[in-house]
Amino acid sequence: MPSPERVAHIAPLAFDGERFWPDGATVLTEGASIVSVSAGQGPAPEGFEVRRHDRGTLLPGLIDTHVHLIADGRDGALGRDVHRSPEEREQVVRASLLAQARAGVTTVRDLGDNRWSVLERVSSPGEPAVVASGPPITTPGGHCAAMGGEAAGAAELAAAVDERAERGAPLVKIVVSGGAMTPGSDLLSLQYSAEDLALVVERAARHGLPVVAHAHSLDAVNLCIDTGVRGIEHCTCLTTNGVQTPPDLANRLRDRGIHIGPTFGRIPGSRPSAQAQEVTQRTGLVPAHRFVQVEKLHRQGVAVISGSDAGIHSAKPHGIVAYAVAELVGAGIATDDAIATATSVSAQACGLGSTKGRLRPGTDADLLVVDGDPRADIAALTRVGTVVVRGTTITGDAGR
Repeated sequence: MPSPERVAHIAPLAFDGERFWPDGATVLTEGASIVSVSAGQGPAPEGFEVRRHDRGTLLPGLIDTHVHLIADGRDGALGRDVHRSPEEREQVVRASLLAQARAGVTTVRDLGDNRWSVLERVSSPGEPAVVASGPPITTPGGHCAAMGGEAAGAAELAAAVDERAERGAPLVKIVVSGGAMTPGSDLLSLQYSAEDLALVVERAARHGLPVVAHAHSLDAVNLCIDTGVRGIEHCTCLTTNGVQTPPDLANRLRDRGIHIGPTFGRIPGSRPSAQAQEVTQRTGLVPAHRFVQVEKLHRQGVAVISGSDAGIHSAKPHGIVAYAVAELVGAGIATDDAIATATSVSAQACGLGSTKGRLRPGTDADLLVVDGDPRADIAALTRVGTVVVRGTTITGDAGR
């Protein structure tokens, strides 16, 4: 009799995190790990329960590199969280993780919780893995200050970094420019000086932690590059005249090994948030210009990752990273490269390159089966069939 912990997943098409396998693949899992990956559709060895996904494509579980699990995916989500009790907040976090899992997301990177509520919670079996920064470091009254990460001056900034290391955060998130979702905050403004940011980067390095920065304005992006952050979220390069991408930007990002998360992804047909409309009116930001920008940066060798900024408003509920990938494809990025931004490339950016984001022996048994061929129709990524999180089937027919 086959062991319930030994499963053979067989599909006529597979994506291993970097490339498609047009002849399909047979992936053997034992417990929470992948033990074998082979081309073709079986046969499975004796002792493995066989699950055939005859109409699907088998991939690693998706990774959303920018989520806010405390945000409920409705307009005003971040502001509403500050009024919740710890018990109410935990309910929101659980619902957020469930929505992610049902969309085929098996790992998330939370880049802003409220007073350690995500970083220090205990995960439940079957939930997506969480890489959490804790509250983002921000200026008093600055963007996302309500989350509890306010710090100003050398002593407070050093203490903020030390606290994140002591609490076990695997990275430091800092808000370098203003943001649209905080009343009174200005995307074009700098919240920290070069000296401030350099101190945070150096202090984090003492603890072996990378720094990921929120940066919308071109000034903020330049500051992040010059001071040695490892990742730039949004990276909009926004000015009073819209998006402006300096000709040397790709070289500077690539040569320093900085990954960018453009935070694409929204429910198709949804209206821009009120904050986004205000930014467009004030700066001349044209969303299509961002697609051109990111495609060119990718073509020039910059590491692009897919994070959706999930949860912050109704156009960005949890579980939409597949739409971020689709927007990259629509921008002109090849399908395999676009899906890699939500699998193998994102795993590397999150420090999980040896365990996540690939169909490879030794990695976690995080699997996604979608209905159809993403090469022909990238929307297939949204047609979720089976989701497996570290060997546990979350959704789909376990007996096929």
